[in-house]
Amino acid sequence: MTFWESPSPRLLEESASSSLSRLGSAKKPLVVTQAPLETTHACPAISPRSLTSFAYTRNGEPGETRVFRSVITPSSQRNALLERRPKTSSLFCRIDYHEFAKDMNLDWQTCSRARLSRDARFDGKFFIGVRASRVYCRSICPAPTAKEKNVRYFPTAAAAAEAGFRPCLRCRPECSPGTPAWAGTQSTVSRALRLIGESGLGDGGVEVLAETLGVGSRHLRRLFLQHLGATPRAVAQTRRLHFAKKLIDETRLPMIHVALAAGFGCVRRFNADIRRVYRRTPTQIRALARQKGVQPQNQYLFRLHFRPPYNWNAMLAFLADRATPGVEVVELGSYRRSITWGGAHGYFAVSPDERNDALSVRVQFDDPRSLFFIIERMRSMFDLNADWAAIVRSLRTDPMLAGRVETDPGLRVPGCWNGFELATRAILGQQITVKGATALAGRIVKAFGRPFSAASGITHLFPTPEVLADANLASIGLPKARAETIRAFARAVCNGQISFEGIVDSEAFLTRLCEIPGIGKWTAQYVAMRALGEPDAFPSGDLGLLRASGLASSRELEHRAEAWRPWRAYAAMYLWSVAGPGKIQGTKLALSRTKDTTVEKRDVYPDVSIVV
Repeated sequence: MTFWESPSPRLLEESASSSLSRLGSAKKPLVVTQAPLETTHACPAISPRSLTSFAYTRNGEPGETRVFRSVITPSSQRNALLERRPKTSSLFCRIDYHEFAKDMNLDWQTCSRARLSRDARFDGKFFIGVRASRVYCRSICPAPTAKEKNVRYFPTAAAAAEAGFRPCLRCRPECSPGTPAWAGTQSTVSRALRLIGESGLGDGGVEVLAETLGVGSRHLRRLFLQHLGATPRAVAQTRRLHFAKKLIDETRLPMIHVALAAGFGCVRRFNADIRRVYRRTPTQIRALARQKGVQPQNQYLFRLHFRPPYNWNAMLAFLADRATPGVEVVELGSYRRSITWGGAHGYFAVSPDERNDALSVRVQFDDPRSLFFIIERMRSMFDLNADWAAIVRSLRTDPMLAGRVETDPGLRVPGCWNGFELATRAILGQQITVKGATALAGRIVKAFGRPFSAASGITHLFPTPEVLADANLASIGLPKARAETIRAFARAVCNGQISFEGIVDSEAFLTRLCEIPGIGKWTAQYVAMRALGEPDAFPSGDLGLLRASGLASSRELEHRAEAWRPWRAYAAMYLWSVAGPGKIQGTKLALSRTKDTTVEKRDVYPDVSIVV
């Protein structure tokens, strides 16, 4: 695959001088400036006639002419080449990257400016391949800046690795913020990236992944090449290698545990891949990291990077109001909670890293093989992959949000550790105050949760669906209808009707969720926001949003929110912040009578929040 390159001034000058005779006598002095050059690798089936001639245009500035030179392969000829090749063979002609640059939102001039300024807002959005050293770097790499003609830009680290570049040891591409699965990619690729992030490729490889998505494996590979510049296997392999490098640099784990945690089947394969990519053994890489201090057993320290700005105080305040007693603790500017994964238990603590654009994470967990999935879940929980520059472009165009976005930048959508736990909490919070819902959640944990004392303030694990499916929730003061909704939801999770893992079609998932008596559109959209990480989820029926927007009905709010797509979840967070704690004063709420659930009309207490 080829990428934007900048031609040398000498080439441009020669091209200009050879064509001036055709342009006639120039009345203005000619000034040659650098311009994007699209290149293709040699392909015997492409005729020289497909090469375009030089084009010259006056840009309106006195005495300046921009010179462009491009090599273009007609789409019809390229398609004919692809059709003539054997169906099972690999491409004998490299794919022209320019055809896909628009889909990946990768612009040569933008990448160049971000590279020269080392702009942290573009960290992880593209990678820079340096021809001389054959390494690829982040946009913020502190190494001396290479000349433009000696670099190439790649949309993903996997694409750079596939092109023969190896990771830079100074800027450490494995530490860059991840790219959101929904950013500039086709929907099938977006879902595939989410599944790879949750569980890797697994034993079935690309074929099983494609079957899960309902497409053919060859078609899935073509989509990945088109949108990401690398195959699904290359993307998964690059993620595995990057996480292994992170464990080598930031932990004291034995190499055999690093290999297992990163998803390698054996230490031999792990050693060979690390040596092939980094040109060093794992032990040599760890020596370069110069780690200080000794970490306690089964305790690991990580830095999870993000693109600034990031409003940590707003994130912490949102989580503090909804922290389940005994499971979550927010104090002294940090957040910690108990976790369960793969039958093992532990906890993690998160606080801001004042010296870097990152969060400092301490994980206490017995099984190191689960570290990859724990870190990925934490990145989703704290919305670290969000691209604020793209979000703010849409939100600040509306006067309703513009002022708040400018004065309070970097607001993120808080995720969750466990989808079942969040949905249960959303059901508890229907039509009562945030404080009241938190108290009920604490009672459920104390009565049905498993005791687990790991850190200050953490006393329990949240109860599992199997426990709540038959629990007597009325014994803790929960209304009968609400208790039945939670039991029905827990049974649906137990029998596989509802699953928060490996979600391919979020709309189908939300439809199944709404089939449970007592769960409506508002609860489903709230779950989509925080459990599924859907950036366009929007609970338009929320009274807090209506109050903050000043609109009379949810239909008017939905119409106004069309301009906020695909970032309506972030718009909801800003509207809730405008309304303060999301209070609704003196409002009467009522649920309709259905054949499954009957809830009597009742006055809502003053200062009731529907934002659970």
